[in-house]
Amino acid sequence: MKNIAIVFLFGIFVYGCGSSKALLTADKSPVMVSIDLVNVKDDKVMVTVDPGAFNSDEVSFFIPKTVPGTYSTDDYGKYIEGMKAFDYDGAELIISKADDNTWNISNGKKLDKLTYWVNDTYDSEGEQEEAVFSPAGTNILEGENFVLNLHGFVGYFKGLKEVPYELAIAKPATLSSTTSLKEMAKEEVPATSETFLASRYFEVIDNPILYAKTEGETFQINDISVTLSVYSPNGTYAASDLRERMEKMMGAQKKFLGDIDGTKEYNILLYLSEMGESDANGFGALEHHTSTVVVLPEVMQKEALEQAMVDVVSHEFFHIVTPLNVHSEEVQYFDFNAPKMSRHLWMYEGTTEYFANLFQVQQGLIDEAEFYKRIMGKINNAKSFDDSMSFTTMSENILVEPYKENYANVYEKGTLINMALDLTLRELSNGEKGVLWLMKELSKKYGDMTPFKDDKLIDEIVMMTYPEVKVFFDTHVIGDTPIDYEQYLAKVGLESKAVEKQTGYFLDGEVPFIDVDQSSDNAIFIRKGIELNSFLKELGIQGGDVIKSINGTAINLESIRPIIGQSFGWTPETAINIVLQRGEEEIVVDGKVGTPVLDAQIIVRMQNASEEQIKLREAWMKG
Repeated sequence: MKNIAIVFLFGIFVYGCGSSKALLTADKSPVMVSIDLVNVKDDKVMVTVDPGAFNSDEVSFFIPKTVPGTYSTDDYGKYIEGMKAFDYDGAELIISKADDNTWNISNGKKLDKLTYWVNDTYDSEGEQEEAVFSPAGTNILEGENFVLNLHGFVGYFKGLKEVPYELAIAKPATLSSTTSLKEMAKEEVPATSETFLASRYFEVIDNPILYAKTEGETFQINDISVTLSVYSPNGTYAASDLRERMEKMMGAQKKFLGDIDGTKEYNILLYLSEMGESDANGFGALEHHTSTVVVLPEVMQKEALEQAMVDVVSHEFFHIVTPLNVHSEEVQYFDFNAPKMSRHLWMYEGTTEYFANLFQVQQGLIDEAEFYKRIMGKINNAKSFDDSMSFTTMSENILVEPYKENYANVYEKGTLINMALDLTLRELSNGEKGVLWLMKELSKKYGDMTPFKDDKLIDEIVMMTYPEVKVFFDTHVIGDTPIDYEQYLAKVGLESKAVEKQTGYFLDGEVPFIDVDQSSDNAIFIRKGIELNSFLKELGIQGGDVIKSINGTAINLESIRPIIGQSFGWTPETAINIVLQRGEEEIVVDGKVGTPVLDAQIIVRMQNASEEQIKLREAWMKG
């Protein structure tokens, strides 16, 4: 907030200079950006970037290759077309494309502005082998909706990521914007234009904008003003439908965090997808300092949508603790086009996901049984990844294989690392200290503008806590020794127990036995590395099998949905015929569907738990 006031005053000064712009140097002048959302052409929008005058002929312009929080290479420059450079007389300058995300301009001293067209990512998700994760993507739907993750629209010049930006957006009068960007004050604000200010390039891409026809809902959580904005293409949901659950959830989060004060404003931008071929199909959210973009299916029933919002938004909001507050130099000085990744995904994603579950049981949003079920789910899901892989090594190399394919484990084993660390700290401190205490201490020491050195964090944590914590990190986080979860559960009088439970035919509650391969015409396959139910086992179906047809119906993402719905009405005597693709071989299986059951482990209380174990469990569950 304090930088905004400086930018605003500086903006007035620059405008006051008028025609003297050509005398300014680029490092003193704000970058002026205009985005035209009114004159959409072939589902593309025009962007104009007007920097100050350059004092060098060597000028390079970049669109990000990777952005913070995604841990993937997305090459947003691939969605840019028709890049042109113009001098002050309007003549075109020579411009060359060095790679997917880099353009070099000749005669940079003459450069007045760049213009280019931007395609959205949602339209091409089904065509991409590795599509941009939808919450980090962009949508252009003329007159209806725009999802402006601004890293997909706005670039930066070499050496000028720290200069101010001014974004002028022409928009349809029928659409309202929701963003944490600060709008330039005007005496009269026309319904068809908005101008936003940012102190530097990172602030531009850290503040997405959602344009939709409906107004958002704003509520107060202590000293935090929260706005929920929803785009629902068929009008199925409005922000008012979800406000009550979000308000309750975020109130519980704030109570859980206590005196950790990350922001005074937070915006939730929810895009509900129709899940068509040219729509978003990657569901989840992407965090920002004061907002999050969430993408979920519009077809979800309200109760399921509310719970998904609780789980997803709570995770993203907890990111205000880490990495948005506590983070390394790699995050603070993030290189969008040659990123150096931090080794601490166990904290950035693992701690965040752990808190997203722990706060719900501590604040009474779920009971202990549900919390234990979630922990056991994490244990089971982690088995499908390489459990002997060093977590710190994986984090540093997360953009390349074989580490990249293990990324999702940051939400599974990452959570469990934090649980084990939490229980270790609780035990060593007689229940007084845990991971939340640790994050509060780190927040006091660092904060959002003071990064830690990546290779020093664990040593600092050990200095703040106990020598046993170093053994834990050396063995299970830096080292490659799998964690014995039974050992940690026993500290709080818990153990796992084998049971047989009934499941759905294709789903175990909310956990599917199947998945979709978006790179192969939305083919449906059986998930690998998980325990399959009796229905699949008895038919001889294996992990990795691709389902070609069921009872004569060709299977893809669209056709499997009604079959899953029908399966809830199947009886044990229902006959089924399934054609599978297993490698190069086509296999046909048939039989009766039976009653699907699954051999499972659940977490239960020990019958002979000691008073010390029970006391420690109470400290863990109640905070």
